[in-house]
Amino acid sequence: MPKLFTVSGYIVYFWSNEEGEPIHVHVSKGRPTPNATKIWLTCTGGCIVASNGSQIASKELNELMEFISAQFFLICARWKQFFVTDTINFYC
Repeated sequence: MPKLFTVSGYIVYFWSNEEGEPIHVHVSKGRPTPNATKIWLTCTGGCIVASNGSQIASKELNELMEFISAQFFLICARWKQFFVTDTINFYC
């Protein structure tokens, strides 16, 4: 499970078994959890909350999403580096 960032006590990471899904990250406080908040990256460089399983407060979630959007290209590159083993089309 690749850990990407630690931001204000939250970790931003990929689950290692999500090949084939659109590019997204999980966010949880302290350590990874199966029902963590899931944030999809959009083709326009933004992000959308798919689920807020970590129950992150709105203000903190907005700040995290702003950070994640600012790291869009790095996250996409790391996703492709970690998950892509064949030549396939991507959403971003």
